[in-house]
Amino acid sequence: MSTILFIHGHPFDRSMWRPQVDHFTARGWRVLAPDLRGYGAAPTASGKAASGTATAPVEDDMVTLAEFAADLVALLDAEGIRRAVVCGLSMGGQIAMELVHSYPDRVAGLVLADTSPAQETEAGRADRRRIADEITAAGMAGYARDLLPGMLAASTIERRPDLAAYVLEMMAAAPASGAAAALRGRAERRDYGATLLTLGLPTLVVVGREDAFTPVAVAESTAKMLRNGRLVVLDGAGHLPNLEAADEFNAAMEHWLGATMVR
Repeated sequence: MSTILFIHGHPFDRSMWRPQVDHFTARGWRVLAPDLRGYGAAPTASGKAASGTATAPVEDDMVTLAEFAADLVALLDAEGIRRAVVCGLSMGGQIAMELVHSYPDRVAGLVLADTSPAQETEAGRADRRRIADEITAAGMAGYARDLLPGMLAASTIERRPDLAAYVLEMMAAAPASGAAAALRGRAERRDYGATLLTLGLPTLVVVGREDAFTPVAVAESTAKMLRNGRLVVLDGAGHLPNLEAADEFNAAMEHWLGATMVR
């Protein structure tokens, strides 16, 4: 049975992939959508990981993308899965790129949603470290409120207050220690451009047309790096097209899978 591994973004949890889990499970795919270390039900201090998590606990103030990727490979090993189609959004997309960089034999195909392969800038590193310190001191509530307008298209917030409330609640509920550790680790990420330039795997690049964090131009540049890539831009969506335009996201991914993957 073919497997899809969905990797959530920051500061979310596995539930952000529910529309995709339901859709692809119903179509016969084996689907994994774990909570990353320090998020959702995954532990933030020493202790046993909850069911459905990818991970070891967060025991220091930084978790790197390489550590997240190693957690996911350990999950694949535990599930007896040799290779999977890997789909990541935002930070999850960068973890997916780390996976294909460090463990290329474990990835059958790649979906990069609303993400960038670029290394963090000096200003960006400083900003992520500052935010990590702030949420460690003050918690997630204010940070989540500030993030919401960038996460969703303005039309989504206006027309779908239920979805906006769900996204806000999910972000506010993220453990501050886990979110801060991930921010510090993400600040130190490598540049994945060289990896993408030499990548022969089928790769789908998806972006919301109104994404404020990773604009369409970034997705276009990413797609141009790929020898076997395809770009899909979803109208009426911001940084979370898998939720804002779930049917269109699922259809684009299903069409791509049907055209490129042998079941």
